[in-house]
Amino acid sequence: MKLITLYLPEPYIKALDQLVNERFYPNRAEAIRVAIRDLISTEVWRRKTVG
Repeated sequence: MKLITLYLPEPYIKALDQLVNERFYPNRAEAIRVAIRDLISTEVWRRKTVG
């Protein structure tokens, strides 16, 4: 894995922390990885079915 740095609005960070505190994810990084994976999967799938 490679490290990236990004800036997020405070409400996003609070929402991530809420997911971690409620034990949906073990940490912020994992929640972000899952969100990015899902976004990429959705975008690739949509382009294949639309095109």
